[in-house]
Amino acid sequence: MNSKKGLFLVLLSMMLVLAACGGGGGSSNGNETNGSATNGSGESSGQKNNETEKPAKKVKLKIGLPGSYDVTSKEIMDKFIETHPHIDVTIQEAPWGDFTSKIAAQIAGNTMPDVWFQENAAVLGYGKRGVAEDLTPYLARDIDAAQYIDGLFSARSPEGNVWGVPHGINPVALAFNKAAFEKANVDLPTDEWTFNDLIESAKKLTIGTGKNVEQYGFIGSYAITNGWYPWMKQAGGSALDETMKKSNFDSPETLAGLKQLDQGIKEGYFTNNDFVKANGGDMEVFAGGKAAMFFMQYSLQVNMNESFADVDWDVVKMPKAVDGKRYVPMVANTWLISSRAKDEAKEAAWEFLKFYLGDEAQQIVAESGSTLPVKQSAYDVIEQSTTKPANKKAFTDGIAEGGTTLDENASWSEWRLIVQQQVNEAIVHGNISVEEALADIHPKVQEVLDQNE
Repeated sequence: MNSKKGLFLVLLSMMLVLAACGGGGGSSNGNETNGSATNGSGESSGQKNNETEKPAKKVKLKIGLPGSYDVTSKEIMDKFIETHPHIDVTIQEAPWGDFTSKIAAQIAGNTMPDVWFQENAAVLGYGKRGVAEDLTPYLARDIDAAQYIDGLFSARSPEGNVWGVPHGINPVALAFNKAAFEKANVDLPTDEWTFNDLIESAKKLTIGTGKNVEQYGFIGSYAITNGWYPWMKQAGGSALDETMKKSNFDSPETLAGLKQLDQGIKEGYFTNNDFVKANGGDMEVFAGGKAAMFFMQYSLQVNMNESFADVDWDVVKMPKAVDGKRYVPMVANTWLISSRAKDEAKEAAWEFLKFYLGDEAQQIVAESGSTLPVKQSAYDVIEQSTTKPANKKAFTDGIAEGGTTLDENASWSEWRLIVQQQVNEAIVHGNISVEEALADIHPKVQEVLDQNE
């Protein structure tokens, strides 16, 4: 009886072993993940098994695209979807204004995308409010920062959190109309110019006086990026201090820079607002030879080449400041990952951002001409471009030398409006002096900063 029982147990054990060998992998149904995601080239970004890898678990990912494919290349999105079949992508696209007005409601209702982009300042605000994921550990794990320009960290807070990575960088350079310089018999600008060189040349380039001016030396813009911010910065001033917690609108240097802009407009060698509006806008005034120079953002080259192909123009780096350094304002749109997304969706979102920061996608960004990539290898595409401007290094070398954000912080959208209103009162309309404007701006900006601490 005991021998029969022993034989039965041996036979049962053999049957179980054979069944296990013939049953296949227990996770072949895709219900489990191996912790490894494809990197876009078909290879795994994680550790490989000695045998065939288990299929990756299907992960859902919602990507938000403000401005739809007019802003984000469809080619990039299609290539990501093609090379990451384990990620089930849903794209939420809408015109820029519609998207940005809806996202606040989506955040309140916890229905926002897993990854989307907006203005860099908005993303900094999301980080402060706990909406954006800190990408510092992701970047440290997977990205070699030495292969990227400093603009990669445009969304880094003073505390060291990185709330997003750039969708693209849009810097400023000094554009000049060659025919306007020839008409006034003035030497063309160079990369060695200072702001004083710009001012003195603008006086010589202005043809006519008062209401009879037919050509201005420079377009005196009132916007932040190509207007009041670079004029403050070059004079040694700024909007905020280095901590981004203190207003600097009471500094003599900030006042000096704004007064140079104001003086150029009032004395008539910079355009005034009425002239620009009457003649169709900055680009039309510049292209038509009615102003010889202006601070041009990189993205406008596309419009210039499409609308004014016959105009002979080029760019040089932003003029040097009073301290001999160069400060190049740059605007970034920034991707963020929702801090409220599921862990698996966060990893999928990071897979997308890694792809976007990779060679293939960054080259597509470079070819668009509408924004600068952040990976240095993609700059070869820009240097080989034959479209105007010829001196594209004025943008790329300019930001490498002195790229600076617009003193953006979590409350940037609030305090910028305060500044803009008073700049308009003083410089655009002439209702108050620059001194009076700054006296009003300084305490109000500081109040906003204190409230957001």
